[in-house]
Parts: sequence; C-alpha cells; structure tokens
Amino acid sequence: MLGVDPAVAGATGYGVVEFEGATARPLRFGALKLPARATFAARLREIHGLIAQLVEEFSPDAVAVESVFMALNARTALKLAEMRGVVLLAAAQAQVPAHSYSPREVKTCVAGYGAASKQQMQQMVCSALGLAARPEPADAADALAVALCHAHLAQARERMAAAMGIRAAQAAPVPAPRIRTRATRV
Repeated sequence: MLGVDPAVAGATGYGVVEFEGATARPLRFGALKLPARATFAARLREIHGLIAQLVEEFSPDAVAVESVFMALNARTALKLAEMRGVVLLAAAQAQVPAHSYSPREVKTCVAGYGAASKQQMQQMVCSALGLAARPEPADAADALAVALCHAHLAQARERMAAAMGIRAAQAAPVPAPRIRTRATRV
C-alpha cells in the first residue's frame, strides 16, 4: 500500500506499508521537499518520478492519496489538484488502483477524531505501525496515515461483504490489500 500526502509549497509525504495479517509495518516513508526556487513544472516532474519509482520498486496493491481540501486560495487548491493529478497518473500508468480520502476521513479512521492535530496523527501512526519514534517529517506521517486509512476501510468492506454473503467486488470498489506471507527486503 502506498500512501501519498501531496503538497504544493511544502513537502510531499509518501509511505509504503506492508500488511501481514492484521500487522502493518512500514517499508519506506519520507517526504520530498524541493527548493523554493524550483518551478511548478519541476515539482510536478519530481513528484511523478518519485511515485513512479516507488510503485515500480514496491508493487503496491493500491495508491491512496489525500484529496484536495477547501483552501482559502483557489489558486492553491488548483495547484494541489494538479499535484494530485501526477500522483494519480503515475498509479494509472502502472495499472495500480488509486483511491482518494479527505483529511477528515483519514483523521477519523486513524485517530478516531476528524479534527486530530498533526502531533496526534503522528502518535497514532507511530502506535499503529509499532515505530519507536514518531515518523518525521509530519508529511511522512500523514502519508502513512492515508495508507492505513485505505487499508482499514478496504478490510472493513471485505468483512462486511463476507458477512453479507456477497462478493467483495459487488460490495465495494476498493480492493482489500494483498496479504503477503514473506517480508520484503528494503
């Protein structure tokens, strides 16, 4: 599972999480921050390249992306949408399903509270992934939270479909993450 927290001016967070049964563990996470003088086109190219490389290296079952929130500035919202577009394009080019979640959905799913602070989210991600320290930068923790959110919701949909006796594909468009039986080397 690859989670992405796109950003226009700040760092774009990314996190690759592997699920073995009910256990989640991070394989790689971080944030790509480009120099302030980088053009927007260069930012788009670098983000696309990063996501394409992560998809190729880790072969995730899905890419989960934080959706555009209501920004105070329409220009910023449009640029964020363009940034999300290159993430979605990288997933589509690799034929990996992509899913979007609002910041409130991610916070509710991971922290149980839709208005959780950055610090609360970092702590919950740390706890969920069994990390010794909070993931830094906060953008990386946000991306890991997006991946966790997708996995939890996909697994819940799968359980609901099983309980109702219907095929999961009919119950929800979100596929459950593949459960891997062996660890992937990083």
